Amino acid sequence: MTEQEPTAGTPAREPERIPLSGDDPKARRKRAVSGLIAVALLAAAFGGVAGLVGGQVAGLVVAAVVAVPLVLLVTSGARRRMWLDGTTVVVRTWGSRTVDLVTAPRIDLMITDVRGTRTVSLLVSGQGRSAAVKIDLAVYAGTGGRELGILPLRRLADAVVNNMDAGGVVFSQLLVAQLRAEARGDAAADRPLYRLASAAPSGKLAQRFSIEAVSRFVASLDD
Repeated sequence: MTEQEPTAGTPAREPERIPLSGDDPKARRKRAVSGLIAVALLAAAFGGVAGLVGGQVAGLVVAAVVAVPLVLLVTSGARRRMWLDGTTVVVRTWGSRTVDLVTAPRIDLMITDVRGTRTVSLLVSGQGRSAAVKIDLAVYAGTGGRELGILPLRRLADAVVNNMDAGGVVFSQLLVAQLRAEARGDAAADRPLYRLASAAPSGKLAQRFSIEAVSRFVASLDD
């Protein structure tokens, strides 16, 4: 019995899209409504003050000036989607932009601190004038928080490991260490991303960690 040869016309299997951000429609709508209510209250407050001073027209103009950019910001956030397509990160809001994790010229680890909530992210620079893409890996508040899922972390680790120019091996090792900690059932406080977030100096809104600093931290995980 002879084996069947693959049909030449069979289309190649497309890479699976892996979401890199929360995609809960109910949560998105709730955030959008809350944001729009806050914008309306803020615009009304500024417009009311301006109206007392300069009259109704001035109040309406000021309210519009305050509201329009904030409404655009809220709606952009509600429309934002991010996913991994093979080794390419795709971000879509009003339009789309892409960054290839293998050819990206620079990757940084960034930690932001907003009112005690710390977010650990990868900041990936695009080629040429392409805008950078921020991939949130984990968000911690106190002793808990939320982390990117196992599959997205695994695919990110597989993608960045081949980027030699941006030190992708180090970032891949960090993500693999996080995956191993999750597989062991370690508490959040014992996981690498939480330890990184806790070690960042307080009082700074955003901090970038050099590849050397991340490399030293990854090496310390084996001690």
